[in-house]
Amino acid sequence: MNKKTINLGERIRRLREKERISQGELAAVVGISRSAITQIENNERKVAAEELVSIAKRFNISMEMIIHPESEPRIDLPDRMNSHPCEDKEIRISVPQKNLDKFREVLLYILGKVGSLPNVGETVIYKLLYFIDFDYYEMYEEQLVGASYQKNHYGPTPMEFKKIVDRMIEEKEIEKVKSEYFNFPQTKYLPLRTANLSQLKANEIGMIDKVLCRFDDWNATQLSEYSHKDIPWMTTETGKIIPYESVFYRTAPYSVRQYGE
Repeated sequence: MNKKTINLGERIRRLREKERISQGELAAVVGISRSAITQIENNERKVAAEELVSIAKRFNISMEMIIHPESEPRIDLPDRMNSHPCEDKEIRISVPQKNLDKFREVLLYILGKVGSLPNVGETVIYKLLYFIDFDYYEMYEEQLVGASYQKNHYGPTPMEFKKIVDRMIEEKEIEKVKSEYFNFPQTKYLPLRTANLSQLKANEIGMIDKVLCRFDDWNATQLSEYSHKDIPWMTTETGKIIPYESVFYRTAPYSVRQYGE
């Protein structure tokens, strides 16, 4: 089916099935009945604006990406390139092998350090990766992982994350588990092997440790709200990729670098 013909109910159903959550679980998040979710997915019931906000938040995407799925970037990983051509409006992000390898090891290192903490679910990991990448770029003017972070209503989201994680799950490097944090559903990832630190430089590990030490006890809401006041997020249009160069306009307490007069 062409992306442009996917209706809203079908889009919500696909997102739910991709995340492997039941209609009942999604209904509980939105605050409606399971039968209402069925009606929405079958296009027998309209989605209220506040319900769409809750659905988008559950899937860590913007409402724009639910309503207009063609705005979602396509992520190409090495050796498993999608063979069909991308559409005119589609954003395509190709991940070089060296970036993919580093992303995996950084994620495994993060999960080994804080993945088991009750407050650290998928959304927290998104924000940890963002601050690791952008803090490192501000300090050293080069990329650490160099992921592409999209601005959405809930803070910066690494666009490569889901495809890379799916591959890591398939290759039994991490496992995905469902849990709850203060009665809210939470997606967690736990490492099945230790990170290969030979892929990382000492100052890269040092930056990761600084960010984890600073934020490891923050929850998703706290980190999202905090990221909203960072200049890179504030100066980027919703739905667009946040440019790394914007870190050099940061203000306190976000800036990690001492600048001369």
